[in-house]
Amino acid sequence: MILNTLFTDPMIFVAWVVAIILALTFHEFSHALASAMMGDQTAKSLGRLTLNPLSHVSGLGFIMLLFVGFGWGKPVPFNPYNLKYHKWGPALVALAGPISNLLLAFVSGLALHYIVVLNWLPPENLLVQFLNIFVILNVILMLFNLIPIPPLDGSKVLFSFLSSPRYAKFVLFLETRGPYLLLFLLILDNIIGINIFGRLFRFTIEFVYNLIF
Repeated sequence: MILNTLFTDPMIFVAWVVAIILALTFHEFSHALASAMMGDQTAKSLGRLTLNPLSHVSGLGFIMLLFVGFGWGKPVPFNPYNLKYHKWGPALVALAGPISNLLLAFVSGLALHYIVVLNWLPPENLLVQFLNIFVILNVILMLFNLIPIPPLDGSKVLFSFLSSPRYAKFVLFLETRGPYLLLFLLILDNIIGINIFGRLFRFTIEFVYNLIF
């Protein structure tokens, strides 16, 4: 767990904290920016169209990330009826968050590539280690948020595909029971030891690093 590094390597713990704050801030800001660009000013009026971490980082979600390895930022409110695209607008707002994490992983991975390939800094340098952490964290946040279970971003994409009235009962079930289902899956995954999420994250991170190097 991330919290363990506080006692084994405090500077790495600080790097994790900074990486989490930056990743969550850009993720939530991207939701607000997407909704504003499509005509809804709800997030802007509530002060969410900002890169100020205090507006986006949830205390509980941040603590959960440190203690158990997954967490969340403050959800960005938006009015789907104000969006330019009524059917796909919510999905686009939702996807803005994971896309921001993909872009952050790409930029930090590119910087890491040149630093390592050109041998500008040694591997134990704190900046190199921070970039490694930032790549890993953003890949995990992107993948985790794409899971199509509420309250994760992927559910908004799924609901756009299931906008027909014949799916109303299923959508309602996911909206009301989704958080419990997600928590159950996370606990089950760890208790049984299947580690589906861990395997998915590890495979994708290895794929990203193969691209970087």
